Amino acid sequence: MTEWSQTWTYFEGAWHEGNLPIMGVRTHAAWLGSSVFDGARVFEGVMPDIDKHCQRVNDSAAKLGLRATMRWEETVELTREGTTKFASDAALYVKPMYWAETGGPTTVSPDPDSTKFCLSLFEATMPPPSAGISITVSPFRRPTLETMPTDAKSGCLYPNNGRAVVEAANRGFSNALVLDMLGNVAELATANVFMVKDGKVLTPAPNGTFLNGITRQRVIALLKGAGYEVVETTLTPKHFMDADEIFTSGNYAKVMPIIKIEDRDLQPGPVGNKARDLYWDFAHG
Repeated sequence: MTEWSQTWTYFEGAWHEGNLPIMGVRTHAAWLGSSVFDGARVFEGVMPDIDKHCQRVNDSAAKLGLRATMRWEETVELTREGTTKFASDAALYVKPMYWAETGGPTTVSPDPDSTKFCLSLFEATMPPPSAGISITVSPFRRPTLETMPTDAKSGCLYPNNGRAVVEAANRGFSNALVLDMLGNVAELATANVFMVKDGKVLTPAPNGTFLNGITRQRVIALLKGAGYEVVETTLTPKHFMDADEIFTSGNYAKVMPIIKIEDRDLQPGPVGNKARDLYWDFAHG
């Protein structure tokens, strides 16, 4: 039986402790995938870009045919309220979520009038940068906007990410570079990715196959503000194999170094370390 970390969820006007059951066997999202969510972080007493995460879940709902029932400002205030149920030094994952309870006229499509909302906060330790990440190139590809709702943070996208992680883990790696349908690097299975070559920071240009992450955008702005040249462009696995350093950005761990790609070992580099320092300064500012 799974032992969940301390969890509080706001649902239908009240806070509930533990892994709250919110769906039934006929809930549309449970069997037809009509759910969206977002992920924000609370750590060291701060919740950086919480407003952007709460706005994005509303945007994601609209893109999946759901109807956002909460103003993003309300979700921010609920998040602040929810944090008071935990220790002041707890590291938390913040997950606002929408889903369809019933289907529309064709059953397969969601009924926007049946949209439900919850906000879940749970304890989740921030991974230390010393842990590092090892990566391989995944055999699985990212879908395009013509085939999946890649412009939303939708639950139906994540089984593909999950199988990329499992396949990589079976070969001894902790994550994977996932390519787009043209064979260019899109992102990691669970985060956006950056590389550094000759002092220049390079990252895949958003092309409709992956989310232009909130933390990704923040890191780009911070690095540019610190005087680094950051270029969003088309990158292949070979570019990453030849990189001087590689690091990731994402909500769960914020900024993390890549310490191995395929059979090549890497060290945390000065640019990735600077990006992490800049992000922490921003978060606490």
